[in-house]
Amino acid sequence: MPLVRAVSGRAFGDRGPRARQPSSAATGNRLAHTDFVVKIHSRCNLACTYCYVYEMADQSWKVKPTQISSTVIRKTAARIGEYAETHGLSDVRVILHGGEPLLVGPKTLGYIAEQMRLQVKPSTVLHLSLQTNGTLLSTGSLDVLADSGISVSVSVDGDEDDHDRRRRYRGGRGSYRTVAAGIELLRSARYRSLYRGVLCTIDLRNDPLRTYEALLAFSPPQMDFLLPHGNWTTPPPGRLKDASTPYADWLRSMFDHWYGSASRQPGVRIFTEIIHALLGGTPRSEVIGVEPTSIVVVETDGTIEQVDALKSAYSGAAATGLNVEENSFDDVAEHSAFASQIPGIEGLPNTCQACKLAVVCGGGYYPHRYQEQTGFNNPSVYCADLQALIGHIRNRIMSDLSKVRGDT
Repeated sequence: MPLVRAVSGRAFGDRGPRARQPSSAATGNRLAHTDFVVKIHSRCNLACTYCYVYEMADQSWKVKPTQISSTVIRKTAARIGEYAETHGLSDVRVILHGGEPLLVGPKTLGYIAEQMRLQVKPSTVLHLSLQTNGTLLSTGSLDVLADSGISVSVSVDGDEDDHDRRRRYRGGRGSYRTVAAGIELLRSARYRSLYRGVLCTIDLRNDPLRTYEALLAFSPPQMDFLLPHGNWTTPPPGRLKDASTPYADWLRSMFDHWYGSASRQPGVRIFTEIIHALLGGTPRSEVIGVEPTSIVVVETDGTIEQVDALKSAYSGAAATGLNVEENSFDDVAEHSAFASQIPGIEGLPNTCQACKLAVVCGGGYYPHRYQEQTGFNNPSVYCADLQALIGHIRNRIMSDLSKVRGDT
């Protein structure tokens, strides 16, 4: 199969789709923000063991309003529309997030979509999506999502045993069967057009091929696999401060299985983005490539924050002190936390700049670089894993290209 087909369908409607952008999308020396994560509910009906919002360093969710208000919805929509018009943006993406966003109920979901479409001019294409744990997908919620043009991605962590080990209701009951029923409804003919894909956080205890096949059974248009949040001060599970590569090993076996399949469909986003970068393209993901993230987060109280995964580093790491009532998104672009994000290799730590793979991995996901003494001026805690995985994928691609050219 031609390599170009392996990188098709890269837009993915989860919380981070196409989050990086080419430098041409910058406004002056600033990066234009095109991805807006709006937290519409700050609580969740599950108690996932690895959740960065509830289980890691920043516990600010405890003082946030449970649900976004109509005032904050209107102001956020107006700010997004204002920003898109000012900078002539061809596209903006609004990802509804939580907590669990479906807890707001169908009426509020419809109101949010209405306000966003009212405020964003027709000259800008508005992509509305929602990331859910899948437990509240029903004909009622999906009818509203369909009427509102909101696409859906679902978090699911493999087969029933593997999923239920970590994604349980607060009383301890596993959520898999409810999630599976929700996905089955979502992928039915009536709602299939809303279905964007599934998202899985890697657990080294789970067999990678069994996990892949379990997700494949849901016929997702796209898959993605996330590295668990962690950093040099608080390492992720199984990630020791040595040269071992447990996450690369886990992903490598899955990559070989996927890459060797007849169609390489559905796309696996972490693989297609790496391939795209290796072939000279600009990745559209916050976890791969050297362009700064274009994500801005609006919390339920209207406060504006950096990418919310920073909450895994330390309390207040994502805060900016800005809010949609008083500040435009141009204020956000000028804020020191965003203005300091230098695009290209020169924006990476010195050790990364000297690495031949830096243009592909981009130093790794920014929240994963944190170390208490040195801040974020470090390679990713997954540096060894990223090097091993990217090197493996590069070797497979180079071997195929050599065969196509007829090299001996």
